[in-house]
Amino acid sequence: TVAQKAYINTSVDVINQRILGRYQNGLGKTWDDPNHMKFFNDGAVNFPYLSDGMWFLTQHKRWGLLKDHPEKVLGTTAEFTKKYPNTTRAVMMAVLEASQWIDASLSNKMKMAETVAQKAYINTNVDVINQRILGRYQNGLGKTWDDPNHMKFYNDGAVNFPYLSDGMWFLTQHKRWGLLKEHPDYLAVAKQVNQIDLYKQVASAMNVPIPKDVLRTSKLMDGVVWDGKDPKKYADGFKIKA
Repeated sequence: TVAQKAYINTSVDVINQRILGRYQNGLGKTWDDPNHMKFFNDGAVNFPYLSDGMWFLTQHKRWGLLKDHPEKVLGTTAEFTKKYPNTTRAVMMAVLEASQWIDASLSNKMKMAETVAQKAYINTNVDVINQRILGRYQNGLGKTWDDPNHMKFYNDGAVNFPYLSDGMWFLTQHKRWGLLKEHPDYLAVAKQVNQIDLYKQVASAMNVPIPKDVLRTSKLMDGVVWDGKDPKKYADGFKIKA
């Protein structure tokens, strides 16, 4: 994908060989480098030829005071959801069930870490993952600390709910940095993307708790409170913007 003209615009073999650690010097000499590129991040600083990185800032501190910040998403096209509604619900159920299983016990968390650390998935040392799940960090310079706000995957459904305020916040940043030239209908777009009703169907079928409010209040690193009630004013209120 990245070799295409829209991205790097080069031969896919150039990228494939670097990822595999295969090199040649143009004079006929070739060699394999075991310390090839790794792509695992999420708070770590990863340089080529280093399998593990330094952890200098956890995600929720990067967001400021928002310890329950939005993270990874399960997304499909609207066309797919409309054409395959049952498949969409089944996949959502599978993700919720997996999230419940991970958070159910420490042994489940460790098993998950062992699984995703394998070469077929993230391809890294299992300790890079399991220590983060436990909230244990080190910055590579001798400093270690335990963070009580460690990763959660379910937390009685609070982790999984697609808050409309989260979706609107991302849109405000698109407007702030010039990706959107005009203010969109923030709430309408968030509803279209986040598919709250579809999530509620799935959650109800699995007896997963659903938050009472689709908006939540958060204070980010700039100290400004975001509650989703006036996204246009919020987006226009940044001193630093495009």
